[in-house]
Amino acid sequence: MFAKMKFWCVILASVCITVESMPNAFAIPLKVARECNALTTKAYPPLVPGNPAAGRANGNGHAVRKYFNRCVASHMHKHSQ
Repeated sequence: MFAKMKFWCVILASVCITVESMPNAFAIPLKVARECNALTTKAYPPLVPGNPAAGRANGNGHAVRKYFNRCVASHMHKHSQ
């Protein structure tokens, strides 16, 4: 029992060290995130303002994520040039 617990603690510690040492390659600038969030909210307005759990007037969660991710990708492409 103790050997199993020790094994999993070592695994957990090595995963934490690995994740901590990785550079944050997926970070996006705050300006881009805010702009894309505003555009996404405009394109897919919420049914109840201020309550994201109420759903969207049009589209579903997959469509909203896809729109946001495309917006971020296009803005990141513009900023990298």
